Formats: sequence, structure tokens, C-alpha cells
Amino acid sequence: MWKTFSIGGIHPQENKLSANHPIHEADLPKQAVIMLGQHIGAPAKPIVSKGDRVKVGTKIAEPGGFVSAAIHSSVSGQVVKIDQAIDASGYPRPAVFIDVEGDEWEAAIDRDETLIKDCPFSPEEILQKIANAGIVGMGGACFPSQVKLCPPPPLKAECLIVNAVECEPYLTADHQLMLEHADEILVGLTILMKALRVSKAYIGIEANKPDAIRLLTKEAANYAGIEVVPLKVKYPQGGEKQLIDAILERQVATGALPVSTGAVVQNVATVFAVYQAVQKNKPLFERVVTVTGKSLTRPGNLLVRIGTPVNQLIEECGGLPEDTGKVIAGGPMMGKSLLNLNVPIVKGTSGVLLMGGREATRGAVQPCIRCAKCVAVCPMGLEPYLLATASAHGDFERVEREDVLACIECGSCMFACPSHRPILDYIRLGKAKVGAMVRARQKK
Repeated sequence: MWKTFSIGGIHPQENKLSANHPIHEADLPKQAVIMLGQHIGAPAKPIVSKGDRVKVGTKIAEPGGFVSAAIHSSVSGQVVKIDQAIDASGYPRPAVFIDVEGDEWEAAIDRDETLIKDCPFSPEEILQKIANAGIVGMGGACFPSQVKLCPPPPLKAECLIVNAVECEPYLTADHQLMLEHADEILVGLTILMKALRVSKAYIGIEANKPDAIRLLTKEAANYAGIEVVPLKVKYPQGGEKQLIDAILERQVATGALPVSTGAVVQNVATVFAVYQAVQKNKPLFERVVTVTGKSLTRPGNLLVRIGTPVNQLIEECGGLPEDTGKVIAGGPMMGKSLLNLNVPIVKGTSGVLLMGGREATRGAVQPCIRCAKCVAVCPMGLEPYLLATASAHGDFERVEREDVLACIECGSCMFACPSHRPILDYIRLGKAKVGAMVRARQKK
């Protein structure tokens, strides 16, 4: 019997339009705009200056704190400025601007595609290589991997879970990555197991990817301690807490770290990046991105250099359709609607979705009919209607008591609401206010 998580969940239309489209390399940009804050935590600090020449893989920024990540150039050329650039949220953030000249790589990067299985490095050396390569969680959270792989005492990892769920509608980048790089992913998984000092790992894959389940199950038989776990299709199964529940039947307590269940979760693209970093000395400067939409001429999965503008990828896939009403970085459930198509691709960009006018338009807001559908589908067991109403009325003490910080912002409540109420918008407001209240108390 296929597994799934125990509380809530929805079944949006999958729309995997780019499934089984082979990965192809996107064109190099004329100018790469590389954001310095591509991860949770402190932005990286630039170590290059205007006029410096860099190669593909050159480190251009050091971690800005304990929870931070290094940044590397994805192109070769000249640094023309360090300035502000608009990010996916619409805010100006610091970035390094590099004019592209050719495609010269750092000599230390092994560009040979030969699989290297043996990893002679110690756990400490593996963690250092991951940190040096600027690896972060590539499922969207972008948490620096070297930090996540070192649980704070007394917590200890018992197993590793690979998130290969890709439950967001439309997105297929992880699916295609598994089909084309299964061996590298499995070697990367053994490297992470060694770093964590665990002997058991699980790969969670949803049932709508039967070819990936078959392939990885076959290949995993050659590796000790790795088990592929087929999962029922249900959103948001790719959420860390939901995936742990589905595979291990353990729940993460409110306010606790996921590793308190004994599991460390890593996205499948992150596992592949770890293989490249440890075995090939390749920093994280490119990733697979799904570019898709019902009206897009050539949806597909592109291998994209970090810093490439979104509008260039749209042009490579046939150009902006006339009926486009919204362009989203990520998937339709948790992605961000872009205000500017010059926004650069970052480490956490899993997709670019072009939605038609009708699909992109919210329904007219109607009064709440007390149907409790938002409660039934909430994967965290919250009462979304109550959180939204209290936030709308400014009762943030009540919002805090009702555990708003446990919300994972998956959007299931808004998807299920027959009255088209902006539930998540108000919950996000409440989370921001409560978070500020908590930080203010901690400073006293």
C-alpha cells in the first residue's frame, strides 16, 4: 500500500506539460546578475570588485554568517558593478553584475561525465566541500546544506530522506533529473549518508512518476541501505514535515526541528549538486528549471546558469504568449508572481510558469460560508479561517495563540475555499506581525 501523510492535503490538477522533455542547456546570458542573498540567513559578502575578471566557478562571495552560503560565478567575464537588483519578491537586493565573455571554467572543476562512485573523504571533509561549493536546499527553502547536515546537540540523525516528490503542479525538473542522472543521485545520497553517519536512506517519489520509481528502485538495489518509497499523489507532500509523516509515520512537534524525528530531509536536486561538489569539485552555479505554461510554444526543462534573466528563458521556449496574465517563479501553489521579467534565476528557482489570463485571475471574494473546507485540507491541523479573520481584525495576540507560525504557507486553504477568500494573504500578514512580536520579546 502506497503511503501518504495523515492530515489534510489537496489534489490540484497536475498539468505536468513538460514531463519527459529532455534537459537541454539554456543559452548563456549576455550579462549575469548574481544575487548575494540566494539562501535563508545572512546574505553572502562579495569578495570581488568592479573590473575583476572571473571564470565559471570562481567564488565571488563568502558566507555572511553561520547560516549563509558561498556564491560562485556562473559565467566567465568581467565584473561591471556590485549594485541593487530586483529579486523575485519585487525588492531591490545586492547583486554582482558580470558581463559575459566566452565560457572559461575554473581548472579544478572536473567536466568529465564519467561516474565516480568511491568517496575517499571523511564526514568533516564532505561537509567542508559542500560548504565551499555553496550548496543549499534546492526545493525552494534554500537552507544552507552544511548547516542542515550538522544537527544541534543533543539531536542526532538516524536516517536520510530524499525529497523527490515534486508535488507542485506543472513542475518536472526533479522528475527529469532523476531519469537522466539516477546514478549520480544515488552516489550523492551515499555521500550524504556518510556525512551524517547514518546507514539508512529513503527516496520518496509520488505515483505520477512511475518511470522514476522503476529506475531508482532498480539502481538502488546496488547500494546498501537505500529504499525507494512510492507515495500517493497528494499536495503538499513535498513539505518536510509531511514527507517525514508519510515515510516514517512520525510527526514533527510544534516548534521542533524536523531532525527531532531522527530524519534529515534533502531535495533530490540538492543530492545531485552534492555529488557534483564532492566528486567533481563543481560549485552550485547552475540548476535545472522547468519553463512551462498551457499557452507556451515549447515548454521544457532547461539547465540554466544562475543569474540568467527570466525573460531569456521565456524567449528560448517560444516567447511570451499573448494571453499571459501572470508569470510565476516556482509553481502555482507556492511560487511568487513576478513584477519584472528581468529577475534573475537563483539557486532556489525550480520553475518559471506562464499562466493565461483566466487561469491567473482570482475569483470574486464572497462571504465565508463556514464550510470548514480550509480546516479539512490544512496539512498542519490549523484553522485557517480563524487565523485569517483574526489577522484581518488586527488581533495578533489571538493569531499567535492559534499557532500561526506553524503554517507552511502551502496555499491549500485558498485552493479549497469556495468563496475565493484571500485566506493565505491574511495569514502571511499575521505570521509577519507575530514573528516581529516574538523577536521583540526575545530582545528584552
